[in-house]
Amino acid sequence: GHPLLSIPVLGLADIAAYPIVTYVSGFTGRSKLDDAFRSRNLSPHVVVTAADADVIKTYVRLGVGIGIVASMAWERENDRDLVAVDVSHLFEYSTTRISFRRGAYLRRYMRDFVTMFAPLLSDERIGEALACSSQSEVDQLFASVQIPVL
Repeated sequence: GHPLLSIPVLGLADIAAYPIVTYVSGFTGRSKLDDAFRSRNLSPHVVVTAADADVIKTYVRLGVGIGIVASMAWERENDRDLVAVDVSHLFEYSTTRISFRRGAYLRRYMRDFVTMFAPLLSDERIGEALACSSQSEVDQLFASVQIPVL
């Protein structure tokens, strides 16, 4: 196995010692990754960047480097040949948002996708959000909703 797997709790310096494959700048929390290394005066050796986690995982499989991807990108069934190590303690959380144009008609598959992505957004709750006439109304609608951190 990889030498990093023998370290009980990984630190950024441990990760910075190896070639890294991760997201392109400005995409999927990459700024959080850069900020974390910068705040500790570390310069990660990023050898490949990609906009897609599957591309990142392919380069990891080829032995190009270690991959840093969003936790939701690791799939237990499809990635059995890879080892996932939780390093969420090293980086700030990123927020994913789902947006749609006010007044737009959301087809059934669109609503299903939103609910699949965020089960707390029931079809009823989506309808309530669609009925809002301003962003402040949407914010108020969701003010008391506890959004889970994955």
